[in-house]
Amino acid sequence: MNVAPLRLVREPWNASEGNQSNTTAGAGGAWCQGLDIPNELFLTLGLVSLVENLLVVAAILKNRNLHSPMYYFICCLAVSDMLVSVSNLAETLFMLLMEHGVLVIRASIVRHMDNVIDMLICSSVVSSLSFLGVIAVDRYITIFYALRYHSIMTLQRAVVTMASVWLASTVSSTVFITYYRNNAILLCLIGFFLFMLVLMLVLYIHMFALARHHVRSISSQQKQPTIYRTSSLKGAVTLTILLGVFFICWGPFFFHLILIVTCPTNPFCTCFFSYFNLFLILIICNSVVDPLIYAFRSQELRRTLREVVLCSW
Repeated sequence: MNVAPLRLVREPWNASEGNQSNTTAGAGGAWCQGLDIPNELFLTLGLVSLVENLLVVAAILKNRNLHSPMYYFICCLAVSDMLVSVSNLAETLFMLLMEHGVLVIRASIVRHMDNVIDMLICSSVVSSLSFLGVIAVDRYITIFYALRYHSIMTLQRAVVTMASVWLASTVSSTVFITYYRNNAILLCLIGFFLFMLVLMLVLYIHMFALARHHVRSISSQQKQPTIYRTSSLKGAVTLTILLGVFFICWGPFFFHLILIVTCPTNPFCTCFFSYFNLFLILIICNSVVDPLIYAFRSQELRRTLREVVLCSW
């Protein structure tokens, strides 16, 4: 299978298939042949992700108690993840139909379809990273400015934030696809990823430090564990899981981008490139896991999700 929706990632190292095969053969033999990931796996993960995120969006829209900035951001993150699912499902289905001769499309039409899918993926990359950062900032304000939270994060500001992210994602995805051959575009995407990663690390470490400080201060006054202590530790573990899953799922993809810029013809780099389909699977897995981490841990949302699944509107 050769599913690689991001042409800006695929073409720089796949321009000469013959050269790539020679270099990878010398670099690591069987290790550089990549993984033969079946279409069915892409299709299954895409469907699971799409259903999960649709349920999250439906639950948030259904329950008025969830009509708050934080859950609106989670809803946008779910929509962003759905862009990954939809683009993956569309490309996989078209590939399956074309491989079995059911669908015959002219090359020019395929190119236009590829452009649309690429734009969806690029928009999802930027919006996902942005909303992850927005959610981190929102939680940071909740913890450190609890009394002023509703005056800081008003509904109007939340709407402006969401609109700005979607607008920036649309514009940037258009620019990425138009100038995908320019390394400066890849550098911008890499820089954006690193910036958001550092931002979230700083915010989460600060929140973790505050939780640890509260646990110590409470422990010095009470011998028995308290509900707040348990909650603080649970929150710290949750934040660790969030960052860990995010880095595991997106890290290889962006490391792939870095290698494209720094060593596109190096044998060991081209060997790493051969595993691009695996990196795509990890990205889709992130879309599957996101609803579980961000949404399903909310008791109110879990209750609403059960109602949605049971069709008790």
